Amino acid sequence: MIYFAGVPGGGWELSEKRLNKFWNFRLWSYYWILQDKKNMKRKNKKIELFLDSGAFSAKSQGVKIDVQDYISFIKDNENVISVYANLDVIGDAEGTLQNQKIMEKAGLSPIPVYHYGEDEKYLLRYIDGYEYIALGGMVLGSSSRLRSWLDKKFPLTCDKDGMPKVKVHGFGLTSLRLMLQYPWYSVDSTSWVMTGRMGSIFIPNKRRGEWVYDEDSLKVPVSSRSPKLEGVGGKHLETMNRTPNIQALLLDYIGEKGYKLGKSKFIWVKQSHELQENERWVDKKPDDKGVKRELEVIEEDGISNRYQLRDEMNIIYFLDLEKSMPKWPWAFKQQGQKSADL
Repeated sequence: MIYFAGVPGGGWELSEKRLNKFWNFRLWSYYWILQDKKNMKRKNKKIELFLDSGAFSAKSQGVKIDVQDYISFIKDNENVISVYANLDVIGDAEGTLQNQKIMEKAGLSPIPVYHYGEDEKYLLRYIDGYEYIALGGMVLGSSSRLRSWLDKKFPLTCDKDGMPKVKVHGFGLTSLRLMLQYPWYSVDSTSWVMTGRMGSIFIPNKRRGEWVYDEDSLKVPVSSRSPKLEGVGGKHLETMNRTPNIQALLLDYIGEKGYKLGKSKFIWVKQSHELQENERWVDKKPDDKGVKRELEVIEEDGISNRYQLRDEMNIIYFLDLEKSMPKWPWAFKQQGQKSADL
């Protein structure tokens, strides 16, 4: 299963109202929840929530998470948390193991986390003692290094026939190739929201009349404000005039999913202009003279001018991808398979 990590545009509250119809599995970070303590009150109990400690984010911000605070938070919110990971200590496998023991002594059952680059003895311990484990630290390695690492570690999680002995979660897995090559029980990624925020959507290829998800998918710029709009024959959906067949194919996909490209016009107005509901400033600052400012007027809502709709389309893409994947458990084979990087 794919857990959607990250917060959609509009913040936590809007995401609850707008996106619950699309996704059932979400991953939230304890560290980021603490930045807005109302988040758990907004949690929809019908949604399966995977709680990550957020230790990596906390360390990057120079913040230390207290294991006892993490324990208390989980106990206070157990009614809405489906699964939760151990409080890992970045760069300290023994410290991570000690937190596992502390949380278990407190009556909790966290998923143990083994990190890229750690001594293999910790992984073997987790495989022997738990039904569900997680692999982390993978965002720090290149795809080639990760593949080499996973080729060595995944066989340890499987029996002699390649069938999984334990459930394995992959933290922050953004590579479709790595997602499809190994028998993960679950993964999480922020690709859906990060790609939308950068003005693009994922679109699968089409083969013999069917959308396919086991090979290269396209990451197509569609934003009305994208710098890739300049010129002709470009990669932006609206400038693909040299490849009209591909452009038509992409528009077909968008239409099949119930969305439109949308339409905007751009004009310069006085800085004193009061924004209407269908208007927004293009830049944060006015021109050099401080008199006029560029304005986007949305004439038709669509994925080109509403990032919320790009979020939705990217969620749909990953849900369709999940449906196309083999049902877990399936046998791991060292040879890899035809697939692609997202």
